[in-house]
Amino acid sequence: MKTTEVTAAVIVDGSLVLLARRSPGKQEAGKWEFPGGKREPNETLKECLVRELREEMGVDACIHQELIRCEYEYSHGRINLVAFNTQLQGAPLVSKDHDQIMWIPIDSLLTYELAPADVPIAEFLQGKSGSGIMECES
Repeated sequence: MKTTEVTAAVIVDGSLVLLARRSPGKQEAGKWEFPGGKREPNETLKECLVRELREEMGVDACIHQELIRCEYEYSHGRINLVAFNTQLQGAPLVSKDHDQIMWIPIDSLLTYELAPADVPIAEFLQGKSGSGIMECES
């Protein structure tokens, strides 16, 4: 089975992190995830994440260091999810793939119904919050 590379933006503001909920009709509809998307051919992972945030949320971003990689096998295919510390340059808009965007307290991340591949990112953040994660400027 082919593995698809997917990026995720970890956008932290103080004790909050940005999550997006998958729209009805999409795979994993109703589940929360870190925004991002699939890497296109001839695109770096950071370029992918910049493009996805611009396309889906109408916002530019600065992509910092890689935080964690998670591999997950869904019924529709295997993904390698790569999460990056990300800083937005503007306020996000509701995206085409999500019906809701919310700032969630990091310590309550695991109380949300996350997409399975995103759970390790939430666990990482709960263990690492406040150490080495760039915060968005207000």
